[in-house]
Amino acid sequence: MNSSTPLNADLHCHSVCSDGVLRPDELAARAHAHGVQLWALTDHDEVAGLAEARAAASKLGLPFIDGIEISVTWAKQTVHIVGLHIDPHNAALNAGLEGIRTGRLERARRMADALQALGIPGSYEGALAYAGNPRLVSRTHFARFLVEQGRCTHMQAAFDRYLGEGKPAYAPGEWASLSEAVGWIRAAGGRAVIAHPGRYHYDRLQFDALFDEFKQLGGEAIEVVTGSHRPDQYGKYAEVARHYGFLASCGSDFHSPTESRRDLGSMPPLPPGLTPVWHDWA
Repeated sequence: MNSSTPLNADLHCHSVCSDGVLRPDELAARAHAHGVQLWALTDHDEVAGLAEARAAASKLGLPFIDGIEISVTWAKQTVHIVGLHIDPHNAALNAGLEGIRTGRLERARRMADALQALGIPGSYEGALAYAGNPRLVSRTHFARFLVEQGRCTHMQAAFDRYLGEGKPAYAPGEWASLSEAVGWIRAAGGRAVIAHPGRYHYDRLQFDALFDEFKQLGGEAIEVVTGSHRPDQYGKYAEVARHYGFLASCGSDFHSPTESRRDLGSMPPLPPGLTPVWHDWA
């Protein structure tokens, strides 16, 4: 897949199997229509959509990569680790994901209780109505419910007022450790990637510790160009990749045609001087 022409790769997006709104086959069609040349589905803590995505991509002649986005707790914050080129049937990976999904259910109940105390009843059932997978009710589903109920005018307002860290309905998750997540991905034959590092609220020393530990555990890449980064952050994380010797990944982090910052296939090429995460995939 090496070429002098940049590859339009989109290696981070979500289906209705986690907190997206489109089915895996609909995502495949959208990626293909938008000129994506290498595509991965990376649902949160769930591999159930991969078979449908792979089959739909194959019919379209769209090269497909099996992916996952694993929720991790590191230094009291949530970090997301993407796994690319995984075996979705790997027993260690699936056992780990099952544990996280159990924690997600408990977290959703805590968020619903907090919203109930704030005078917003029925939020669990309301969020569940937006969840294609009842085991993966997330803050995104609660935000959609709050917008539907007129409690907030848009999704970001729901996070800013109720669901973001430090807000009254926020409930911390009990996620995997960084060591566990990277270990599961490697056990499944995959390549571990730190998703959208620009979203995390760490200071310089904490970021250095995160990147060092990730690399020592066998993590290989970071997302540089992503819909969750501002354009001015692309260069910053390109420098991080060069400094640590990380491979570079990219992806829209697409969830919905109306909610996402960037659409499938809309990301610019990786900055020069980086080795793409897909450099050795035939």
